[in-house]
Amino acid sequence: MIGVGSAFLASHVNAQATAADRIPDTMEARVQACTGCHGAQGRGVENVYFPRLAGKPAGYLYNQLVAFRDGRRKYVPMNYLLAYLPDDYLMRMAEHFASLNPPPLVQPAVQRSPEQVRAGQRIVTQGIPAKKIPACVTCHGAELGGREPGIPGLLGLRADYVSAQLGAWRFGVRTALAPDCMQLIASSLSEPEVAAVSAYLASLPVTAARPLRQPGMKLPLACGSQPQKGGQP
Repeated sequence: MIGVGSAFLASHVNAQATAADRIPDTMEARVQACTGCHGAQGRGVENVYFPRLAGKPAGYLYNQLVAFRDGRRKYVPMNYLLAYLPDDYLMRMAEHFASLNPPPLVQPAVQRSPEQVRAGQRIVTQGIPAKKIPACVTCHGAELGGREPGIPGLLGLRADYVSAQLGAWRFGVRTALAPDCMQLIASSLSEPEVAAVSAYLASLPVTAARPLRQPGMKLPLACGSQPQKGGQP
């Protein structure tokens, strides 16, 4: 009986090993849990709350993965999936999605008033000087494609998603590395201003704009996630 049992166990182990050998040990295979929600190659999906990952700066994606793992961003499935992954592995995931550039999804038409969209355009392109809020394009780029290493693009996002993220910053549900410039900006916006910015960004066509590469460029506000001149955040 011992011999038969040993033979069965060896056969079972060998079968498992053979099956494992047939599964490619690639990053694509390892991030299937990500693409299940964020779409093939991180392209994005129609669900408003699962944004595109592909092409965003690796530093930004890494910061978000760390924030979910460490609880600075709250979403239970992400918190659970990333709970025990080390920094170097999270960086490899971030670099993988940053290197991809699949065709973007076509966004649905925005059902908001022209006045609201124009109000959002003013904030995005000119800021709100009375509140010392800089224009979004100052940091996210004139084409809103983002900026290396840690500022994401803002194209291809639904209005409800943008509004939800600004609200999360306003109420401390989402935080970034100190100094948290987005928390400062979002908390200074009124509800109508948040709605206007969200409507305008969602109304923009999705282009092939890629993150700008301008190392050390000084930003209007100190941001912990974006190194600036002199190596200071």
